[in-house]
Amino acid sequence: MESLPKHLLYPADVFVQDKSYLVSTVLGSCVAVCLYSPEKQVGTINHYILPLWNGTDIETMKYGNLSIIRIVEGMLSFGCEYGNIGAKIYGGAEVLTGASARFHIGQRNIAIANEILKEFRIPVTFSDVGGNKGRKITFNTKPGEVECYLINRRPHLDETFINNI
Repeated sequence: MESLPKHLLYPADVFVQDKSYLVSTVLGSCVAVCLYSPEKQVGTINHYILPLWNGTDIETMKYGNLSIIRIVEGMLSFGCEYGNIGAKIYGGAEVLTGASARFHIGQRNIAIANEILKEFRIPVTFSDVGGNKGRKITFNTKPGEVECYLINRRPHLDETFINNI
């Protein structure tokens, strides 16, 4: 990818700029939605942790239903039109094990992205989601290109081993 300013996107954040950037983030069960407009040569990206804000705690970008709307609004503020916006979805791996795995956070994060994008009639042109490995992505906001690398899981120590130390 070309030499552009770089930005590291943290969980529960969005990146909305009308200039070209290389935006990187690391995903496990979290999801990143990359929106881009080939016509306007701009893009936005989010990194959310949970699918839905339930209305009881603070409205933050850690919720997919809020952060996806925020990046769509960003695209519209740059003069993009719904018919000229495409989406790419990454992440949503089931990296948790044990009791936490039954919540299927990754699957639910993927589902909310597809649901909201469908409501906005924004086509998903590519997705690399699910599985059990995390991902590192770098999004070039101008042409909407994404480099994606799978992250190998580290072996976990057996509880028996830990208790015997």
